[in-house]
Amino acid sequence: MRDLLWLVAIILIIGWLVGYIGFAGAVGSFIHILLVLAIIVILIRVISGRRG
Repeated sequence: MRDLLWLVAIILIIGWLVGYIGFAGAVGSFIHILLVLAIIVILIRVISGRRG
């Protein structure tokens, strides 16, 4: 499960970077939603890693 969270976070961050560089004006709000989701996944991973 932890590897899956890292995979999702990496995919979301890469998607955010591609969208930010390639489509800055067209889909700006969607890109920021991806960034927020990636940060949430990373935080969940860090918090759950310290518990276990």
